Amino acid sequence: MLTAFARAFRTPDLRKKLLFTLAIIVVYRVGTHIPIPGVDYTSVQRCVDEASGNQGLFGLVNMFSGGALLQITVFALGIMPYITASIILQLLTVVIPRLEALKKEGSAGTAKITQYTRYLTVALAILQGTGLVATARSGALFSGCTVASQIVPDRAIFTTVTMVICMTAGTAVVMWLGELITDRGIGNGMSILMFISIAATFPSALWSIKKSGTLADGWIEFGTVIAVGLVMVALVVFVEQAQRRIPVQYAKRMIGRRSYGGTSTYIPLKVNQAGVIPVIFASSLLYIPALVAQFSSGTSSWKTWIETNLTKGDHPIYISVYFLLIVFFAFFYVAISFNPEEVADNMKKYGGFIPGIRAGRPTAEYLSYVLNRITWPGSLYLGLIALVPTMALVGFNANQNFPFGGTSILIIVGVGLETVKQIESQLQQRNYEGFLR
Repeated sequence: MLTAFARAFRTPDLRKKLLFTLAIIVVYRVGTHIPIPGVDYTSVQRCVDEASGNQGLFGLVNMFSGGALLQITVFALGIMPYITASIILQLLTVVIPRLEALKKEGSAGTAKITQYTRYLTVALAILQGTGLVATARSGALFSGCTVASQIVPDRAIFTTVTMVICMTAGTAVVMWLGELITDRGIGNGMSILMFISIAATFPSALWSIKKSGTLADGWIEFGTVIAVGLVMVALVVFVEQAQRRIPVQYAKRMIGRRSYGGTSTYIPLKVNQAGVIPVIFASSLLYIPALVAQFSSGTSSWKTWIETNLTKGDHPIYISVYFLLIVFFAFFYVAISFNPEEVADNMKKYGGFIPGIRAGRPTAEYLSYVLNRITWPGSLYLGLIALVPTMALVGFNANQNFPFGGTSILIIVGVGLETVKQIESQLQQRNYEGFLR
């Protein structure tokens, strides 16, 4: 990987793309430290220091924003509204025929879906920004902080609207920066910004583990966490690269005087076909009852049960529900993102077949059978990786935002592998000499 980056910097056009990407990253990180108007920055910093290691319900969103959410900055919402909008549009593509038709139209349809995603991102940013401001005004953003109710000293409607507009505009700017990286930089812009947001929280999380450690002034715990992180990265790389290759043979066809087909290829089915989406779905769904309980008044029995069983990461009920939700959403997402019948019809249309399997319905049944078989280990792997923060909570007295948690490692490794592949592919294109010199 380091060799690929060194060769890329020696190539002039790739060097420009890498430097442009680094410049956008710097702008993004600067924006995560600019507070919005109407916020008492001193009170925010005091509450952040008191809540260090216990970010509660907002830990996942704070991780995706690079720590900007709890700082209530211009980029407080980060990339989460765009991620949510993209997932919603992807799910609606299966349900709404119009979106499915747009998806099949090629680049023009994809551009239209991207436009819908932008509109939905702005709408979600307004909704989430309003919720964040309301939470900060009520003091629930930092439960237990002595000055939590003083974070937003001015309760006027104009100040509230200004804060929401600033955060919505910040989300639009983040979306624009990501698209700039995609067009003029290296890799997928949104993925790069997500990678940077998560990586930015690593140093402080690792140092908090060192400070809270007791063995050799915390260095033994620190070294153990680093070693566990390296093992997890190796495991994730191994599983993310694993795939089941189904061979496909295309029959020869004569069109005029030319012969087409007769080639052999394969359909790559990844073991982790769903990626990190099931973990995000399960985490978001588990936040809903805890969020409802936090904002409800009184001491009802259902609120007590939720606060006892579904808010603590080391509770057996929480662990079981979280694991089962990840397994369920892994199968659910694979079912809606990969259509065996459509793949079988396309193969039949172009004269392709799987050796030993008849074309048409038997091919679709065979693909469904193989997909279900490899989704089981993929979903169990996702569940186990996602439970690493819970084990860290018990073993190292760390918080639930353990730096080498399942979501963060999956995203960082996935984005890193994809970016390196793109750099290597562009290097191969530029270093190809051809037959004639």
